[in-house]
Amino acid sequence: MAPERSASHDATLPMAPGPLLTLGEGALRVDLAPQAGGRIAQIRIDGVEQLVGHADDTAAAIAWGSYPMVPWAGRIRHGRFNLDGRAFELPRNLGDHAIHGVGFAMPWQVDAQSSRHVELSLRLPQDERWPFGGIARQRIDVEDRRVRMTLSATAGEQAMPVSLGWHPWFLKPARLDFAPRAAYPRDDDGIAVLPTIAPPAGPWDDCFLNDESPVLHRAGRRIRLGSDCDHWVVFDMPAHATCVEPQSGPPDAFNLMPVRLAPGESLARWFTMEWLDADAS
Repeated sequence: MAPERSASHDATLPMAPGPLLTLGEGALRVDLAPQAGGRIAQIRIDGVEQLVGHADDTAAAIAWGSYPMVPWAGRIRHGRFNLDGRAFELPRNLGDHAIHGVGFAMPWQVDAQSSRHVELSLRLPQDERWPFGGIARQRIDVEDRRVRMTLSATAGEQAMPVSLGWHPWFLKPARLDFAPRAAYPRDDDGIAVLPTIAPPAGPWDDCFLNDESPVLHRAGRRIRLGSDCDHWVVFDMPAHATCVEPQSGPPDAFNLMPVRLAPGESLARWFTMEWLDADAS
């Protein structure tokens, strides 16, 4: 069996933001919480909040802000996978599965910063949470009305599997423009499986193959998203939020579509958010 869920791994436990760094000059301001998983705690455009914030001390670690998912994105079925002929088991931190990596629940180190950018790093654990070690890095740039994020993972002295992504909790938009080309069906465990199918009608908690920029309409503006990821998870079931999550692969990627990093090898992806007037092209 996979390791049981424990308090040290439970993704539903509260996580406070800790000290914040603020990036940006002018209309766009970004509050970063390095100690709370290296996440963006809040984004404001002309003073209007864009993300589900940390309302109180009961806010679950996975349920606010916009955080990096590393060294895996989404769920790993029962925390189990194989690499190089060996079986591995990760702690289940949400129900029966291991979810969203370890980076969102660990403090990141600030390596460089200015008024418009920050660079962070995280030495990945080499213990029961993640047996491979390695290092994760991210950079966040704020310019005019655009936020650009890059995220990478580099294997240490041993090979490791990897998938990357971001999990932004946008305050509920009036509308989401999203036209994916295919979707992953989910089985009785709620986990993505192959082959892909035509996109179902919403509401969604699903992974899609998508090549076009999703656009959220909210508070008289459009938020245009971009990424070099072609997998996007959309979770729009909550009444208060919609999550639009670019990922380098599908949920359960270590089993469904594994990517192996050799020692010293890296994988990197980028993600942008841009705020446009409602009638902008």
